[in-house]
Amino acid sequence: MFKPIGSSEATITVFLDSEPIAARSGETIAACLLRAGVSHFRTTPVSGSPRLPFCMIGHCFDCMIEIEGIGSRQACLSQVQNGMRIWTQKGVAAIAGAESQ
Repeated sequence: MFKPIGSSEATITVFLDSEPIAARSGETIAACLLRAGVSHFRTTPVSGSPRLPFCMIGHCFDCMIEIEGIGSRQACLSQVQNGMRIWTQKGVAAIAGAESQ
């Protein structure tokens, strides 16, 4: 589906829902997860429908994912980093500290 430009060697590791995924330095989270065959990045708040990136340029917001504990981040605009923790976003993103209000 995707053809890498430059080196195709995956030399770093990210974790999606605690599972390791080989990644290439400099690629976006969306490209990495799509290459790995991830079935969906998030589910919608209303119907629970699974969603994947659509535009890959930050316009559609279908690639929302939780990155390092912060929800509603766009995977198509965020680069991978070694050891990064990423979670599938289920519905509306949780707001840190909201449980104490």
